Amino acid sequence: MRAIVQDTYGTADVLELRDVDRPEIGDNEVLVRVHAAGLDRGVWHLMTGLPYFVRLILPDLGRRGPTNPVRGSDVAGVVEAIGKDVTRFKAGDEVFGVGIGSFADYTRVLENKLALKPTNLSFEQAAVIPISGLTALQAVRDEGQIQPGQKVLIIGASGGVGTFAVQIAKSFGADVTGVCSTTKVDFVRSLGADHVIDYTREDFAEKEHYYDVILDNGGHSSLSHLRRALTPKGTLVIVGAETNGRWFGGFDRSIRAMLLSRFVSQKLVAFVSSENAEDLIAIKELVEAGEVMPAIDRTFSLSEVPKAMHYLVEGHARGKIAITMNGES
Repeated sequence: MRAIVQDTYGTADVLELRDVDRPEIGDNEVLVRVHAAGLDRGVWHLMTGLPYFVRLILPDLGRRGPTNPVRGSDVAGVVEAIGKDVTRFKAGDEVFGVGIGSFADYTRVLENKLALKPTNLSFEQAAVIPISGLTALQAVRDEGQIQPGQKVLIIGASGGVGTFAVQIAKSFGADVTGVCSTTKVDFVRSLGADHVIDYTREDFAEKEHYYDVILDNGGHSSLSHLRRALTPKGTLVIVGAETNGRWFGGFDRSIRAMLLSRFVSQKLVAFVSSENAEDLIAIKELVEAGEVMPAIDRTFSLSEVPKAMHYLVEGHARGKIAITMNGES
């Protein structure tokens, strides 16, 4: 089968399209014929092995090179085969979830990281949901504990997680303000944001507006800056930890937030999302109810994954990037 693989850490230039063996599944795994996959920032971390800190916490990262050479996680496709202990799926089911090497014709997925595909979405739309959608749902519902009528600020509202967070927070009844660049203001407003701040023209922390919950998907603002925009009992949820630091890449800010939270009235949270079927089903229900829809900026073919990665790194995408499996396996 075809797959995008890498032997060493590096830029998108290390990614190659090769023929590899079809993956073998375990007793609790599902073999999925991939129709589409999603590209998110986590794939960049696996490709580059950066920051170095993540090599200690992610099982797919070895000290000197990736332990699993096939890239990609988000997936949507059709069940090809199931392990002997799998009970929730059968061959022919249309599914979406988090696979192990989804930039390929086939991927294996743990049963507990897979759900039936939303009936009203294409494979491309479903494929871009899992990791970003799960992160947004858990940030809004579990960490932010957003309630109807609360004022919520979402930094990085035009990105992969941010586009889902805006819609999910609105579905929870919040008054949502999105933060983005000039060219993405209308896009964020189209997602349902009540207010939009163009960060190139105004500072969200310099106005007389205070928020009950701030979801920071950007990763660049200091804790003191973020706290200035919070109510005295407000909650900051750090979702993104993206800086140029090669050792910690922003994770140090998350650690400082958790330590500081013990000594201030505001709640400062940094979390790692959980990939699980229950929350995939919760997102599926929001999608089928018309509360949430994935926003795809561009679609690339499997052979164009390196090009798609360059586009992701440039930071111009509005929403998500999809990868389609065209051609013969």
